Amino acid sequence: MTIFYGMVSYALLSFFLFLTVPVQQESSIDWSASRKLTWDDFRGTPPRNTGNAALTHSGISFDIGFGSNGLSYFISCRFDKTRSWGRVKSSHVLQHEQAHFDITEIHARKLHRAFRNYRYDEKTVEKEINEFYEKIIQEHHDMQVLYDNETDHSLNEKAQAAWLKKISSELKNLEAYANYPRKK
Repeated sequence: MTIFYGMVSYALLSFFLFLTVPVQQESSIDWSASRKLTWDDFRGTPPRNTGNAALTHSGISFDIGFGSNGLSYFISCRFDKTRSWGRVKSSHVLQHEQAHFDITEIHARKLHRAFRNYRYDEKTVEKEINEFYEKIIQEHHDMQVLYDNETDHSLNEKAQAAWLKKISSELKNLEAYANYPRKK
């Protein structure tokens, strides 16, 4: 299971389907191909009366600036340690939760691709950025839900294996957009 959110510093973006709680640097992990999640990263407390094995809280945020000189932006794809938790701490469940974080990275790359391909127009920039951000965040939400539904939250091993291949392939297909600008 995953919770995801979209955060922005750009004030005119109005579409927030997801939780918009800022993730502090100390309590978060930036997505990295070389750094996979471990159970030590899941520091939240599972709610009482939950049937879920674990929960990944990850999200995409960006800061954007624009004006007569064009467009500049930073993107973050982060895992929130304090809001993520594990009740059933098996390698199989951890792999499922890592895939949720990987899905978030897929959509951070899609956002970078949209920014990179955007033809800057000072008159329409606010509207156009809002439109492609909304579209990507909706796709992110839909993919997370579909992943959990089709894998039955990792219980369907055949579907889980197929999804892991799909996610890996998608990350590879978007590799050209992996080096998005990040805040230092």
